Amino acid sequence: MQLVIVESPAKAKTIEKYLGPGYKVLASYGHIRDLPVKDGSVRPDEDFAMDWEMYGDKASRVKAITDAAKSADRLILATDPDREGEAISWHVRELLKKRKVLPKEVERVTFNAITKQTVTDAMKRPRELDQDLIDAYLARRALDYLFGFTLSPVLWRKLPGAKSAGRVQSVALRLIVQREREIELFCAQEYWSVIARLEQHGTEFAARLVKFDGQKLDKLTLGDEGSALKAKAVVEAGTFRVEEVETKPTKRNPYPPFTTSTLQQEAARKLGFSASHTMRVAQSLYEAGAITYMRTDGVQMDPSAISAARKAISDRYDGHYLPEKPRHYETKA
Repeated sequence: MQLVIVESPAKAKTIEKYLGPGYKVLASYGHIRDLPVKDGSVRPDEDFAMDWEMYGDKASRVKAITDAAKSADRLILATDPDREGEAISWHVRELLKKRKVLPKEVERVTFNAITKQTVTDAMKRPRELDQDLIDAYLARRALDYLFGFTLSPVLWRKLPGAKSAGRVQSVALRLIVQREREIELFCAQEYWSVIARLEQHGTEFAARLVKFDGQKLDKLTLGDEGSALKAKAVVEAGTFRVEEVETKPTKRNPYPPFTTSTLQQEAARKLGFSASHTMRVAQSLYEAGAITYMRTDGVQMDPSAISAARKAISDRYDGHYLPEKPRHYETKA
């Protein structure tokens, strides 16, 4: 029997269906271990040695994984293809090794979409755990711990009622404070604009007043209501004609595929979603096989996905809608 570990139960059910008999897919339900909330969990003087303890609410999950590992010939770690996913796989391996139930064959597979083709192809290309990603996780977790445990007590003493300091939240708070101070120092200046709704041959359009009393109007020229009303009266009493109509073709390139940040920005702008709600919805779509992995800074697309999209366009529409060659996007460093 081959034991496959993923993060969520929904994903486990789908992947087990794809892999068929001979595979047992279990979910870790996210991280299974963390640093104990006590002094000394990270020891910089001992080459940053770290102590770990299992989450209390993960006992049943870990027991199910441990029991399955006892009879497994091969362990396949198939958690998410990012730093945290690599860390979860590392924790599972280390915990099973500590309990002396680690199968002899341990491999890591990753995939960016949960479709049958993607999953089965990934199973044919296993690899070792990525130590660089694991080290990045360990560094991040050690910094979180050392930063919080060092500064939070100081914060509590200086600002009663404060919650905690953090590696990210404290820096973000400083940026917010700096921006707020800039806003408070800003001197507002009144200005007015005159916009007219005009019509030419049945077509309405908006026009802005750019010249008045022989003077070119800048943004701040009409600096009070009186001068703006005077300009408005002149416009309302005037007669205007369209001197020239210029038409030209325009071309707009499609936006690149979403990254995590652009996905959150668009969801907030168009749907009013919070970042956390956006990621929950995206996680559900990913687990259902509807989208690729949503935690990414990359905009590159799988060539097989591009080919499938081009075929779908060709089958459903005429060739006018299909570019001669696909677009390729690159992530800017």
